[in-house]
Amino acid sequence: MNVRATTTALLLLASAALVVPARAQEVQERTIKFGHLNNTDHPVSMGVKRFAELLSAKSGGKLKVQEFPSSTLGNEMQQQSALQGGVQEMSAPATTSLAGIVKEFGLVDFPFSVANFAQADALLDGPFGQALIARLPEKGLVSLGYWDLGFRNVTNSKRPITKPEDLDGLKLRVIPNPVFLDTFKAFKANPVPMPFAELYGALETRAVDGQENPFAVILSNKFYEVQKYVSATNHVYAANIILVSKRFWDKLSPAEQKMMVDAANESRDYQRQASRAAAQKAVGELQAKGMQFNELSAAEQQRMVQVARPVTERLSATYDPAIVKLYQDELVRIRK
Repeated sequence: MNVRATTTALLLLASAALVVPARAQEVQERTIKFGHLNNTDHPVSMGVKRFAELLSAKSGGKLKVQEFPSSTLGNEMQQQSALQGGVQEMSAPATTSLAGIVKEFGLVDFPFSVANFAQADALLDGPFGQALIARLPEKGLVSLGYWDLGFRNVTNSKRPITKPEDLDGLKLRVIPNPVFLDTFKAFKANPVPMPFAELYGALETRAVDGQENPFAVILSNKFYEVQKYVSATNHVYAANIILVSKRFWDKLSPAEQKMMVDAANESRDYQRQASRAAAQKAVGELQAKGMQFNELSAAEQQRMVQVARPVTERLSATYDPAIVKLYQDELVRIRK
């Protein structure tokens, strides 16, 4: 090898040596604490596990996810604060919990707004859902999209719910959120705001008569042990939202951020399928555990819609008009 060839080879080796550290720095060893409220047999936990697998594969094992299920890192509001403060990296709360910092998330919880999963996905993955997500960074949070929680249904220890009047006087635990409080007040129930972690004990001691949650949550948390009746009210479609601490997000390289986004997008479809399959299966399992299951007739469901309508009209007037118009326009689009 002549001098020129040797020099060229050495220069190529030197430039390669410079490239390798630069690429290595794009993806660093990181452990991501991912907290949520649900047990490890719940579809939210399944979503976390799939996200962790995908992220590990994309990052060559450098980006590791450590799951903290069953409220081990606190309730939704405590975890939200931990994300904003940068001491926790990720969580997957119900969208409901964000209404305290971005009021318009309350629109997601409007009763009877969507009739099926296709409409729900179109609403959240479309311009309306993305407009809500765009308001989170200024609150110290970044969202990577929406997961399925499911349609919410009422359980209680006193009677089946077959018509709006059956809710009259029932003491029901609800999410601490104006939409839920006002909706159940319209049904003449006695809504009691309470953190989820306290719910089983309150049902067991009869401090409350009942609660409302998707079927998979009812099964996973063994509410069948302390509740007799489960009624398919389907009054609200509920979603979980994948949140990342903005303080953590801003430390990530563009390559790491892309891996996070891609893993979230891929895990979303899996989680939704798993959640919806679990909901379907849960009804039979709840009945096998001794719960009395009933559905509402289309006519009674429509009566419930009419009772709830003044609530949504009143609350709509308190939100950003531009977001409300987008929400209403999107509902027209997805219902076609």
